[in-house]
Amino acid sequence: MSDAPRHPATADEEIIWADQESVQETRTEEERLARIERELRAGVEALRDLGPAICVWGSARTLREDPEYEFARQVGREIGRRGFGVLTGGGPGLMEAANKGAREAGAPSVGLNIELPHEEAPNAYLDVSLEFHYFFVRKLMFARFSCGFVALPGGYGTLDELFELLTLNQTGKTPDYPIVLAGPGHWDGLLEWMRSQLLARGRISSSDLATAERADDPDEIASLACSGAAPSASRRR
Repeated sequence: MSDAPRHPATADEEIIWADQESVQETRTEEERLARIERELRAGVEALRDLGPAICVWGSARTLREDPEYEFARQVGREIGRRGFGVLTGGGPGLMEAANKGAREAGAPSVGLNIELPHEEAPNAYLDVSLEFHYFFVRKLMFARFSCGFVALPGGYGTLDELFELLTLNQTGKTPDYPIVLAGPGHWDGLLEWMRSQLLARGRISSSDLATAERADDPDEIASLACSGAAPSASRRR
């Protein structure tokens, strides 16, 4: 077996493993910083005139024939009907469904794709499609250009995005925009665990637990998510 360093699978991996001999360095620190700046600049320039938008997270693995796909499409459509754009991770599954619903409502439909070892092509329902090399830049764009958030059923990626946002909200790093946990039965076990293991043990406060609201009806989900800003409000903050 060769001991030669392997090529990093992603730009994020190269940063994290930059000092490890097992991973090849393909850029200098100055080049990495310049690339991060270019991604930040490109994201801001592409989205600065988006208008009010709701971020919708959810699983990329959900099939189109799954009832959750139709549920996500209805959520996206209801958000769009209220005059808000829909911003997703740009991939397949529930992201595609939400973008499709926004497109059907005539609302802006945006996808922020991420470079992964096993890449998924952007879905076919995007008016604006951006690709990011760095997860942290992409997540900053979600937080910067959304005025409400909907977490549909999903896996590690959805949980990562959700809990980072909850932390930013708890620490006052973001405005107090609405966060909606959507999907019948999906979040119940997690919320019970948070009540018993976090709230009951004093690791979070009752106001922290109340940050995210639960809803399962697409109309109610959209109403809650869109309650943080009027459609005509400026998106520049």
